[in-house]
Amino acid sequence: MEHLESIPDLLRNWLPTLITLLIGILALTVAHRLLIKRAPTTSGSMTTRQLLMAALTGILIVVVILELPIGDAPRGQLLSLLGILVAAAVTLSSTTLLGNAMAGLMLRSIRNFKPGDFIIVDRHRGRVSELGLLRTEIQTERRNLTTLPNLFLVNNPVTVVRPSGTFIAATVSLGYDVPREKIEKCLVEAAEHAGLTDPFVFVLELGDFSITYQAAGFLEEVKYLISAESELREQMLDSLHRAGIEIVSPTFMNQRQLAGDKLFVPKVGRVTRPPAAADESRPEERMFDKADLAEKEGKAGQQLKEVLDELEKLEKEELGEADAETAQARILKLQARRTQLEAEIAQHKEQKNEEPDAEES
Repeated sequence: MEHLESIPDLLRNWLPTLITLLIGILALTVAHRLLIKRAPTTSGSMTTRQLLMAALTGILIVVVILELPIGDAPRGQLLSLLGILVAAAVTLSSTTLLGNAMAGLMLRSIRNFKPGDFIIVDRHRGRVSELGLLRTEIQTERRNLTTLPNLFLVNNPVTVVRPSGTFIAATVSLGYDVPREKIEKCLVEAAEHAGLTDPFVFVLELGDFSITYQAAGFLEEVKYLISAESELREQMLDSLHRAGIEIVSPTFMNQRQLAGDKLFVPKVGRVTRPPAAADESRPEERMFDKADLAEKEGKAGQQLKEVLDELEKLEKEELGEADAETAQARILKLQARRTQLEAEIAQHKEQKNEEPDAEES
């Protein structure tokens, strides 16, 4: 009977704590639905929302401890234990987890690259397919996915290929016996046949046995950077061979008996290919498929954010009857656009998750 009589007192003591816990869980659920599920989830905004949810969960834990029906001394011990656990977690992961998290926040504040951009860092080259709080994923030209810790990106120079276009170049070493004007003319012609604009030639080095030339030109469609670099080298090879210029070292030695006027140039040169058509399939379309989806998802997310901002602005404005009709028509159009963009984002996410992730290196 004494145990039964103590139950009401026990409920009265624990009731404020239970109410606080239920209200906190309900608030976290509502915040999760508003921040994660309903709002557009771009890679940058998702990290901020996850950090906010973690902070709200920590606040709820502290409030529940303060509401516990226990004495001040045990409550203080619980708070001290919680602080020790947090400090230990931060200390143990400071060189990896926390460092990468801080680096991720730094990269988001700088915003020097986004999903779909072509980046080069150390020995890694590829297009960004995912941006996370702890790591950044790039898709290489072999279609593999490489995960780079954000701390690595902060500690190493990152080269970002500008979407508006970039200059590509290739080098070749030729002997001193070939006139420079003849070589430059062939290399400029090769850059033009490769589909590059504003071609030019640099003399990079006057070596002991050969001269190093660099042919370069402007590539407008950086999406096909890999193919363009290969095409430039192919055109340089063909252009020099058509002009009868040997691409061999001046110290070249061969034990075969050949005539003195023999040139090491293929007898039948390749036919110069016209620039690739706009609808022609390129290897990059398969190489960087996930990066392409990430770029499209990012653009759709940005457009969705602009639509939501305009909808919010229109709904808050107070307009006359004539203007209200125009505003209502605009709202309906924006809502339709919002539905379309949300469907596109969901489709891109589904396509990215259709196949298992490739091996990470």
